[in-house]
Amino acid sequence: MKTPPLLSLVLALAMPAAGLQAAEITGAGATFPAPVYAKWAEVYRDKTGHAVNYQAIGSGGGIKQIKAMTVDFGATDDPMTAKALKRSDLLQFPAVIGGIVPVVSVEGVAPGQMTLNGETLAGIFSGRISQWNDPAIAALNAGLSLPAAPITVVYRSDSSGTTAGFTTYLAEVVPEFEKAVGAGKTVNWPTGIGGKGNAGVAANVLKLKNAIGYVEYAYAKQNKMSHTALLNKAGKRVQPDNLTFAAAAAGAEWTKAEGFGISLNNQAGDEAWPITSASFIVVYRKPENPTRAGEVLKFFRWAFSEGQALATELDYVPLPAATTALIEKAWQGVTDPAGKPVLP
Repeated sequence: MKTPPLLSLVLALAMPAAGLQAAEITGAGATFPAPVYAKWAEVYRDKTGHAVNYQAIGSGGGIKQIKAMTVDFGATDDPMTAKALKRSDLLQFPAVIGGIVPVVSVEGVAPGQMTLNGETLAGIFSGRISQWNDPAIAALNAGLSLPAAPITVVYRSDSSGTTAGFTTYLAEVVPEFEKAVGAGKTVNWPTGIGGKGNAGVAANVLKLKNAIGYVEYAYAKQNKMSHTALLNKAGKRVQPDNLTFAAAAAGAEWTKAEGFGISLNNQAGDEAWPITSASFIVVYRKPENPTRAGEVLKFFRWAFSEGQALATELDYVPLPAATTALIEKAWQGVTDPAGKPVLP
């Protein structure tokens, strides 16, 4: 079976044949993990008869939807703070790890051929570097023919965890970036064209000449886009793939933050991809419908145990067994009105 197209913002899977005692759960939020959630849901339905309908509307939208109780789970790439989780009585856990990659449409530049770093990216997305043959870019790309052409910046127009991961990385490398542009799900972009979702950014970069944007790697790979290499914290030139994303996550200390909400950006290590992020699921601790909440956790338990290879095929990084054990322990805090865990 084919994975639903990445340019679709609604990932909906049909109910199984009549006669099965099937469950149907709904979720909404981040576009970053949408390709792997779609694949997991497709295979899960085939194996269990249960449907998972996921709307890829952006991290901000996912948080709004779960707070409004219009979905069974929300998804965000920008983890909620301990204070925000407590205020709404929500539980948060990571589901998968991936990488955010710059993508370009510059004639003659093949995937992985151009090299950038945090400083040049911050310059481009703040509007300080506006030409492709700028000396700062040329210095990183000896021998690469760069056009004397204006750079068209493409950014996320919606409230986006991908934007949060990208801009917090740039702000860490160049503190002035946060003052000038911001860091978070929405920022004050001084230049460029917006696109809705990872799919919208990918579409705009593909159709515009001399453009640059940022997307989750699966979107770049499946759309055969020209991603850039990056210089990481160790000063090493690295390409995006599941191995460099895994290198960035290797030292993750998930218990250091409530709701596992740690940053994987700009990690040490020669092989680490510098813009790496986990994507998170958010559910109520005391859900209105315990049965549906239990089905959500069953789906992710299946994904953690049987969906790992599917994630790797799409260049995401599955969570290690020690981490999923911590997550399943945390799930005991999702309870019915009698105080019993919804997933025994």
